[in-house]
Amino acid sequence: MSDEKVSIPAQSDGATTSEDTAVADGDILLKVTGLQKHFPIRKGLLQRQVGAVRAVDGIDFEVRKGETLGVVGESGCGKSTMGRLITRLLEPTAGKVEFEGTDITHLGVGGMRSMRRDMQMIFQDPYGSLNPRHTVGTIVGAPFKLQGVEPEGGIKKEVQRLLSVVGLNPEHYNRYPHEFSGGQRQRIGIARALALKPKLVVADEPVSALDVSIQAQVVNLLDDLQEELGLTYVIIAHDLSVVRHVSDRIAVMYLGKVVELADRDSLYKAPMHPYTKALMSAVPIPDPKRKNAKSERILLKGDVPSPISPPSGCRFHTRCWKATEICRTTEPALLELKPGQRVACHHPENFEDQAPQDTVLLSAAKEAAELVSDEVLAESAETSAAVAAELAEATSEDAASGETASGETASEETAAEETASEVASSEETAEASAEASDPDSQESTDK
Repeated sequence: MSDEKVSIPAQSDGATTSEDTAVADGDILLKVTGLQKHFPIRKGLLQRQVGAVRAVDGIDFEVRKGETLGVVGESGCGKSTMGRLITRLLEPTAGKVEFEGTDITHLGVGGMRSMRRDMQMIFQDPYGSLNPRHTVGTIVGAPFKLQGVEPEGGIKKEVQRLLSVVGLNPEHYNRYPHEFSGGQRQRIGIARALALKPKLVVADEPVSALDVSIQAQVVNLLDDLQEELGLTYVIIAHDLSVVRHVSDRIAVMYLGKVVELADRDSLYKAPMHPYTKALMSAVPIPDPKRKNAKSERILLKGDVPSPISPPSGCRFHTRCWKATEICRTTEPALLELKPGQRVACHHPENFEDQAPQDTVLLSAAKEAAELVSDEVLAESAETSAAVAAELAEATSEDAASGETASGETASEETAAEETASEVASSEETAEASAEASDPDSQESTDK
């Protein structure tokens, strides 16, 4: 691996020139292609696979040297799994991860050991990621021993220097994790990640478990370390305000897919995916002038679908207010609709429709709904309910009258049978009396 230093500019403003883009395209540090991770679901005595949780289901992006890529999305969208995949803490189901042009997807333990020096991870939980039985000196100095590296001046001196870099007292070298606050523990985790001077740091929600007062300190620390050491970050978070502060580019994930990837300013000024727009509408704006102003809050209907059986077509169509038939049947590709802004949507916001033929009926329905007043719609609903009630009542009356008619018919048949039996008995009685009164028949009987 080359240890040449790269001159890294300060945090960019999100806008890049054509020359900058040409240089940056040849300076890609990490490239991810078709990355997938499916966790199998097994049942039965033989533990046969009956399904899979599609945590990450085919994502593509790249990270350039010296930049910060922010990854945002709802809980369960696959952000943390993606971070563990690109650092090879999890084995991918499919896809490819390239680091400095080298495919590390199928590297063995020996091959990954040398790669660990150049890519490190800051974990989300500052309490569970530190061994409570080890001192701070042992925790931060562990990477040196595992990699067989002897820093100049010894491990203890280097660990104390790292503690000072992250804002901790070097004299706390022999203290245990339980003696520190949450923010201090996260700083210990950052010091451990920086021990081997990595080129790529994946930070999995580094401030989500911290108090608001401490979050700003850790975010500013990460920003300062990037400028000082020339680090490249992949920061995973669900707080859009934090991501906006530290990121150059932002990837928005939904149900295991990247739905939008753009530079910071473009994404916040004109989000193109409906899901991104809904996320932006949930961010409060700290502006006293907008105290009484009504903001356009987009409320998404329903819950996030299960990653075990994601919807067909666009995965967001079950909650999208712009969904049409093509969204239900065809999955949109992640295309670059504007320079530096890629979107996976058939009907993007702030841009021309990618499937206009599919929105004719939708537009007509919306126009018709706008032309009809609420009073007319309410009256129509009441009329429909009344008609339905009348039909139900008429149906019940017909059923009751049918039962009555069948009962009367049965009674008439019974009466007719009784009359016929009475007539038959009367005829038999008359014949018997006639025989008794006839003398000839009597004589013949005597003879």
